[in-house]
Amino acid sequence: MNSAWEGRLPIMVLFASSIGWGLTWLPLKFLGEHGMQGLTLVVIAFGAAALLLVPVTVGQWARWRGRVHLLLLIALFGGFANLSFQIAIYHGNVIRVMILFYLLPVWSVLGGRLFLQERIDRQRVVAVIAALTGAVLILGGPAVFTAPPDWIDLLAIGSGLSFALNNIVFRATEDLPTAGKVNAMFAGCALLALGYLLFQHDSVFPRSQQVLGWTLAYGLLWVMAITFGTQWGVERLAAGRAAIIIMMELVAAVFSAVLILGEQLEGLEWVGAALVIGAALLEIFRSEPAPLEKLG
Repeated sequence: MNSAWEGRLPIMVLFASSIGWGLTWLPLKFLGEHGMQGLTLVVIAFGAAALLLVPVTVGQWARWRGRVHLLLLIALFGGFANLSFQIAIYHGNVIRVMILFYLLPVWSVLGGRLFLQERIDRQRVVAVIAALTGAVLILGGPAVFTAPPDWIDLLAIGSGLSFALNNIVFRATEDLPTAGKVNAMFAGCALLALGYLLFQHDSVFPRSQQVLGWTLAYGLLWVMAITFGTQWGVERLAAGRAAIIIMMELVAAVFSAVLILGEQLEGLEWVGAALVIGAALLEIFRSEPAPLEKLG
């Protein structure tokens, strides 16, 4: 395979997977309209995906000897990132939660510098500033910060921070099997969600086998594909670059809402989308590799 193509492939896969994440509201909205509650959906979809990968993980177990603690870190960071985001969205203002979660590039760039010795040069600083500015504009401008912070805000920030840490562990363990790491992420999310549901008295398991089948298909096909694509790309890209490309998820969500639901973008929102796309393009066309150290 051409070396230039090899260098671009992780970027393209991560780009496509991020768009897939941005469109997840479509199956989630569909399943919600048919009686599938959010956290119950998480337990079923992520739990099924985790169980499917158990045989693969067991078969690779010899490669994880002495490094099981890294799997536990991924289960904790990846599981908490997914679950805390779901809880924050469920209980809080969606716009506010989204913008606080998308502090992700800041955490990823700082984490990449601290743990992976990745350089923070002028181009990366410009890309981070452009991406965050674009996210703020898309989600309503500075007005999203007018209300005082509460526990939901902290949960949203924690979700972005945890996802950044999850991606850093993925990146620093590139030599270890991706399937096992994705399995840990799925299992962590499902177990944390199940634990949360045990304290809820109004959770309902769907009686419709058809809805259950749709939920399983969502977990085993949609979530599985975009998670593998995202984490495979994250392993092969600098943490700061990956975090900025992942922000295409936000653009995909906004534009799909415009096209499918008929919602309209205003002038500043179009500017914001252009800034996010521009930041992603800055990272896509970087040529120098970032230094990397493995976690032991």
